[in-house]
Amino acid sequence: MRSTAANREYRIFAYKPSDAPPPEGYPVIYLLDGNALFATMVDAVRAQSRIQKKTGVSPAVVIGIGYPSDALFDVSRYYDYTMPTPPDQLISGPEGKPWPELGGVDAFTAFIEQDLKPEVERKFPIDLDRQAVLGHSLGGLFVLQTLFDRPDMFQTYAAGSPSMHWNKPFMTEAEQRFVSRLEQRYNQVDGSSKLKKLNLLITAGELEQSHPSRMVENAKGLAERLAQIAERSKELRVEYSEFAGESHISVLPALIGRAVRFALVQASND
Repeated sequence: MRSTAANREYRIFAYKPSDAPPPEGYPVIYLLDGNALFATMVDAVRAQSRIQKKTGVSPAVVIGIGYPSDALFDVSRYYDYTMPTPPDQLISGPEGKPWPELGGVDAFTAFIEQDLKPEVERKFPIDLDRQAVLGHSLGGLFVLQTLFDRPDMFQTYAAGSPSMHWNKPFMTEAEQRFVSRLEQRYNQVDGSSKLKKLNLLITAGELEQSHPSRMVENAKGLAERLAQIAERSKELRVEYSEFAGESHISVLPALIGRAVRFALVQASND
């Protein structure tokens, strides 16, 4: 697919369950870094939903958003998952090298909302109240940006090892706007806000504590702050999971397995 907003090309991976869809349609999980993670996610959904009565995990459509290359993690992800960042606020690039093109998060969000989701909904019966998004690292950063600025796009957000150190002032302001919006909604007596119930999973690997970005500390701190909001209302669910013995990359299967249960047990039981 090509994006209307930026004329950028994507490879889209799609899985549909063999089970007949429920009357309201299938839940759907949109997965970033599809080249690397799609097969693992599909296997996790198939295995966990095989005996739904025991696991509580409902069959779901999985949509992997990837790139037309053989790379597991294509360089284009840097553009799609990051916000515009002034040069003096950029963290150092890997091995001191310059960063690739950055700052395309708005165009990528527009692609998902204007191009991808309508196409998915034409091809598959989708429950529009059971939509989840999962991203890891910079993908986790994208998930949080979307939650903060476009919370109506999905109902379940899974941010694995989110790169919250990327333009921290931007993320701090976005979090404050999000919390303010939630507080306004919770204080409304008539319930007139259009914001639906939100579910947020934040995860990290135990061994990421040594990461210079303070990845675990940042992720856990955000989860604790938002959990305080969740305590005041049943319209926000926040969960933090830290996986023992896992590093930034080895954590991926554990993240996916936990995210499947978080999204699809909730989807089948709410």
